[in-house]
Amino acid sequence: MIVAERKPLDEIVNMVQDCGKILVLACRGCVTVCSAGGEREAEILASLVRLGLQKMGKNAEVTTGSLLRQCDKEYIDSLDQYQGQYDAILSTACGVGVNFLANLRPSEAVFPALNTTFFGGSAEQGVWQEMCAGCGDCVLHLTGGLCPVARCAKNLMNGPCGGSVNGRCEINSETDCVWQMIYDRMGRLQRQQELTSSAPIRDWSTAGHGGPRKQVRPDLTV
Repeated sequence: MIVAERKPLDEIVNMVQDCGKILVLACRGCVTVCSAGGEREAEILASLVRLGLQKMGKNAEVTTGSLLRQCDKEYIDSLDQYQGQYDAILSTACGVGVNFLANLRPSEAVFPALNTTFFGGSAEQGVWQEMCAGCGDCVLHLTGGLCPVARCAKNLMNGPCGGSVNGRCEINSETDCVWQMIYDRMGRLQRQQELTSSAPIRDWSTAGHGGPRKQVRPDLTV
């Protein structure tokens, strides 16, 4: 899932200080799972924004709403139910949701309430770890399902680097060396021999270095 965290409150309040009617719009997708931008978080943020604006001597109507997803046109259309209730949207979705709203509502101000951090999974209660970089050329079949692009500090495709100590990364001693993890896992799967082949120079063109990426499924288009 996409993992995010709320921006500093001062930054958020400064964004919307000139707005008279603000809709704090929650997303019931990924950001709800990571407790950053769901309905509960939107209600809390709305209260904090009201207080923050009052301290600045400004009065604004701050209401809340939510969409199932802010990255799908089907759900964005339901914003019409809030018509007239806002002159700016403060989105608690990830950056994708903010972009999507801005594209579909070109004459409306849309502000981000969150910092989008990474694609990750829930390691334990209240802890999320980055596990995918969305590079567009998945190599997990070669590395036992563990991603060196996202989880190696040096993005090495032919690891380990030789600097790890006791299975810990030399860049951050609190982080497990993913190449040690890959080697150990491939051993358990009796596939270590596959690691003796050198990976080719990586083609980074799939990772967005040529501009925004688009995926089209002709079988799904109308």
